[in-house]
Amino acid sequence: MIGGITPAALHATLSGLAQRQRVTADNIANINTPGFLAGRVDFESALGGALRNGETPAINGGTTARSLEPTNTNGNNVNLDAETLIATETGLRYQLALNALDGKYNTIRVALRTS
Repeated sequence: MIGGITPAALHATLSGLAQRQRVTADNIANINTPGFLAGRVDFESALGGALRNGETPAINGGTTARSLEPTNTNGNNVNLDAETLIATETGLRYQLALNALDGKYNTIRVALRTS
């Protein structure tokens, strides 16, 4: 089967991770903006729920909410160390999902060549 839930799940994951990377970059760009609250992206909840129910996951990038972590004296709660860690982890997860998707399509390519 060429389609299926695996490519859809990987595409949804890539979309969610891309959204997380954009929000993290926005957080870092606003590190000195008074009153700015860091954004957090959650796509894993919806993705996991869809997969548990046997549904094809939606490719929507997830939901973004403002962090409720404590703020500095200027009302900003962006922590550069935390954002750097999130950016690094997100990049690694994105690469892993790309590799998995490439492996899935490579298997299909090989199967089509040998038939």
